[in-house]
Amino acid sequence: MMTSNVVSPRKKIDSDGQQLSPEQAAAAAMVAEAKARGLELTGPNGLLKLFTRNVLETALNEEMTEHLGHEKNQAEPGRESTNVRNGSRGKTVLSDAVGEVRIEVPRDREGTFEPQIVKKRQRRLTEVDEIVLSLYAKGMTTGEISAHFAEIYGASVSKETVSRITDKVVAEMTEWSSRPLDRVYAAVFVDAIVIKVRDGQVANRPIYAAIGVTVDGRKDVLGLWAGTSGEGAKFWLSVLIDLKNRGVADVFFVVCDGLKGLPDSVEAVWPHAIVQTCIIHLIRNTFRLTSRADADAIKRDIRPIYTAVNADAAAAALDDLEEKWGTKYRAMIRLWRNAWNEFIPFLDYDVEIRKVICSTNAIESLNARYRRAVRARGHFPSEQAALKCLYLVTRSLDPQGPAAPDGRCAGSPC
Repeated sequence: MMTSNVVSPRKKIDSDGQQLSPEQAAAAAMVAEAKARGLELTGPNGLLKLFTRNVLETALNEEMTEHLGHEKNQAEPGRESTNVRNGSRGKTVLSDAVGEVRIEVPRDREGTFEPQIVKKRQRRLTEVDEIVLSLYAKGMTTGEISAHFAEIYGASVSKETVSRITDKVVAEMTEWSSRPLDRVYAAVFVDAIVIKVRDGQVANRPIYAAIGVTVDGRKDVLGLWAGTSGEGAKFWLSVLIDLKNRGVADVFFVVCDGLKGLPDSVEAVWPHAIVQTCIIHLIRNTFRLTSRADADAIKRDIRPIYTAVNADAAAAALDDLEEKWGTKYRAMIRLWRNAWNEFIPFLDYDVEIRKVICSTNAIESLNARYRRAVRARGHFPSEQAALKCLYLVTRSLDPQGPAAPDGRCAGSPC
C-alpha cells in the first residue's frame, strides 16, 4: 500500500474548536505575537503600525523585483540591463488606521522605478483622503478635521492640506455636473436651500437641486446649481434648460413646492410634463394662515381634499371648506384656489403613484443632509466652496439607490 508524502497543513482552530478563516488566523497570530513581544496592538509603537510598515515595504520590494526582473543580488550575468537596486530612502506616510508610518522605499541605480503602492511624492495613503472627504461631507470644518487627526491618530494634517484634499474633487464635481442624463424620467423633484456666502459681504444665496426618478424607479441626483439671489422661476428655467441640454428630452411629472412661475418654466422646456405642487408645502402654508386654536378642526376639514377619489370630489370638499371657513380665513381659501391646477394632477392616479408624486419629500431629505453639512460652517468663502461641500455630501450618499420598495414618501400625508 502506497502512502502519500504530502503533509496536510494544520488548520487553525479557535478555543471553541471552530476552524478559523485565513483572515482570522492572521489576526490571531498578530495578537499572539504582540503579547509575546510585550507590545500593544495599537498606539504609536503598536504591532498594527509595525505590521502596516512591513506590508508596505514588502509590497514595494515586490514591485522593485518586478521592475528589475530579478530578486535582490540575483541578477543574471550577461543580461542586457545594468539596472540594479541602490539602497532605499526613508519616507513617512499617513494612514487613517495607524497614523504616521515610517517606511523604507527601495531605489534603483537608474532612477526609473515608479512605485504604485506608495507613489513618489505621495505622503498620504488613499484611505486618508477618503476619510478627510467623508468628514468634510459630514459638516466638519478644515480646522476640526485637522484637530480630529491630531487627537485620534496622533498625526499632523494641516488645514491647508485638508483644503488641498477637498479641492481635488472640483474637477470631479465639474464632470459630474455636466454628465449625460437619461432621456426620460418618470419624475423630477426640484427644490432649493439658502446658504450664506461671503462675497465681499456675507449674503444669502440659493443652491438649487434636482432629483430624478428613472423609469425603472431608481433615484439620481441630477445636479446642483448656485443662484445669485432668492429662489426664482427665472433661474429654474435655466436649470431645466441645462437638464434638457444634458439629454433629458421629457419628464412625466415635475414636483415642486408651488413656486410662482415655475409651471410656465416647465412648460417652456417640457411642454407635456405635468407639474405637481407638493401637498406638504400646501398644508404647511395653510396653517400659517390660520389660528392655532382652529388647527385641529381645519386639519380634519382639509383632509377630504387631498384624499379625494378624484378631482371632482376634491373640488366639492374645497367648496365645503370655503363654506365653513371662507369668511374667517379668506387667504387660506385663496391659497388653495390659486394652487388648484397644480394640486389636482396626482388625483388622476392610483394610490401607489400618488404616494410618490404628492410631495417633495424625496428631495427634502437630501436638503436636510445638506443643511446639516453647512450648519457648522456658518458661511462659505466662495460659491465654489459651497458647491464643493454639497457635492461631497451627495458623493457620500448612494444617489443611484432604489426608491422605497412601496414608493412611499416619508412623512407624506397621502
